[in-house]
Amino acid sequence: MKEELTLTTLRYLDLPPSLRDFVEFSPDESRALEVVNQKVAAGGSLAEVMDLVFDATREICPCDRIGVAFLEDGGRLVSKWVRTAYEPVLLGAGYAESVRGSSLEEVISSGRPRVIADLEAYLVGHPASASTALLVREGVRSSMTCPLSVEGRPVGVMFRSSRRPNAYDEHQVRLHLAIAERLSQAVEKAWRIDRLAAANRAYAEVLAFVGNQLDAALASMAPGAAAVAGGMPGGVDPAHTQLVGRAASRSRHLLTLLRDHLGLGRAEGGALEADDGPRVDLVADVIEPALAPVAAELGERGSRLVRDFPAGPVPVRGDPDLLRLVVANLLGAAASHGARGRDVSVTVRRNRASFSVSVRFEGRGFTKNELPRLFQGASRLRTKEPRSGPGSAAALYTCRRIVELHGGRTSAASLPGRWARLTFTIPIPPTAS
Repeated sequence: MKEELTLTTLRYLDLPPSLRDFVEFSPDESRALEVVNQKVAAGGSLAEVMDLVFDATREICPCDRIGVAFLEDGGRLVSKWVRTAYEPVLLGAGYAESVRGSSLEEVISSGRPRVIADLEAYLVGHPASASTALLVREGVRSSMTCPLSVEGRPVGVMFRSSRRPNAYDEHQVRLHLAIAERLSQAVEKAWRIDRLAAANRAYAEVLAFVGNQLDAALASMAPGAAAVAGGMPGGVDPAHTQLVGRAASRSRHLLTLLRDHLGLGRAEGGALEADDGPRVDLVADVIEPALAPVAAELGERGSRLVRDFPAGPVPVRGDPDLLRLVVANLLGAAASHGARGRDVSVTVRRNRASFSVSVRFEGRGFTKNELPRLFQGASRLRTKEPRSGPGSAAALYTCRRIVELHGGRTSAASLPGRWARLTFTIPIPPTAS
């Protein structure tokens, strides 16, 4: 009985791979295909093109639901886009299921489209199909599926479904395939972006693990080297003191550089949700911890660190580690671009709806042409300072991205040849006093 149900409700169609030369479409169908062609040629995203397909083809081909799914390594099919004419949607974007042993495996391996004329009957014959069960619960009663390919290799499938049984004949399958052919450009772009995103996620996980290990090692090395260079354990030969001092300085530089790039990776990767961050004291939890390592470096340059903070707590909402990185990078800019022996001031001010933190230093400053590029990252200032590390374009770009994710902004002012001031402003939490 089950075999009979399968044969009557499920069909694979053997159709030539190219349909354009000998399939006749009605004027309405041809116009709909041309609209899809134009949208794909305009470089629209997969979602934009599929929204248009849904709207443009509902009148010429039964459609209450369209979905696109991509094939992942390991034989899983992952839903990437779904649109329906009804609610609720139980099988939406993000749903994943193995195709092994299913009728979809035949679609992908052979390139033949599939039609299921009666999903309720098909579910009786295939009770283990979780996706079919969800579609039936949505009210879907028939569907057709065609493969999607990039450069001849299968990358996924496109589904068109109806809430009435026996909705699709061979002509409508040919139309469905013709639409899929025209979607190849948008599908290829979406598929490559999907693959790149997966590779980036894997890379980011490895980078975060290695970075955290290096962070811990460098953080423990730098203070010890500095203590030895300062003669804490006892007398140290001057030549050895110089070598150890260089090692301590280099360790601090590498630690700052590492945290800079790890922080930028978190910000760009969307790992930060500033609105959900904890309430912290801007001075006690963010600024003071960031000042300690830089103060020693400024002291070596003969510069004095001047604090100008309000009395009492300064409540902000956000990620204290990333905000400390912002302060450290602004101080790094002061150390890199400021004059030796001159004061560096850190000022915190409260406005009506925000707090601002400014780092001011004396030195060459920045020209009017340089100021707009300070926090842009891609534009390198025309100075002799290194291309990475504290005060670099990458470091200041990291500051801007982190501050913007906290709902704030960065700015700069300078009198060339005299001084410069770098500032970031972040909002006061709504319930802060």
